[in-house]
Amino acid sequence: MAERPGSRHHSLYKLIGSPPWKEAFRQGCLERMRNSRDRLLSKYRQAGGSMSGGAQNTLLVQEVMEEEWNALQSVESWPQAWAQLEEPMDLAVLEEIQQELIDQEQSIISEYEKSLQFDEQCLSVMLAEWEANPLICPVCTKYNLRIAGGLVVCQCGLYIQSHSPEVTEQKLRACLEDSVNEHSAHCPHTPEFSVTEGTEEKSCLLMSCLACDTWAVIL
Repeated sequence: MAERPGSRHHSLYKLIGSPPWKEAFRQGCLERMRNSRDRLLSKYRQAGGSMSGGAQNTLLVQEVMEEEWNALQSVESWPQAWAQLEEPMDLAVLEEIQQELIDQEQSIISEYEKSLQFDEQCLSVMLAEWEANPLICPVCTKYNLRIAGGLVVCQCGLYIQSHSPEVTEQKLRACLEDSVNEHSAHCPHTPEFSVTEGTEEKSCLLMSCLACDTWAVIL
């Protein structure tokens, strides 16, 4: 017989029994939500980075509760545990667990949003420093770059013989700013810069981002 819409959720309210199973279910749900952080944030990004309040608008709570309920029923001791179930648990108990999961979900999203804001602030500071000061080395972000005759060097050890001998501080600054702005148009995280150690070919200055798995040759 086909299962009525919502009947899986109804079974959660109907079948959970004794206090030990309540706590096992609660702890299992909370642990499952913690372990589903990447899945939650993926759904959040797919939703456009915004969500309305209320249990009906949560991203992962219902899935987590159903997955944990199915996991509890699949353990070897389930037949014996089933026989020990007491009276059906009050709806308030399930709603209490659901609210804990909603709070946890919102906490994970809030932490992620704060991380994005911090990355945006770092990016703004980096761009402002590039515009206001002598060109800062993007690799160490500490010392000024020196550019002469197509050679780009820094006290931190950066040493690049440019493929373009006519490179100047202004041209490199513009290239760095364009690359960072282009990246920030599709990814909120701050990219990193590094130098490839060339063997047969010359070393290159690379911009990469682990968050969106992209990279670009700057110089």
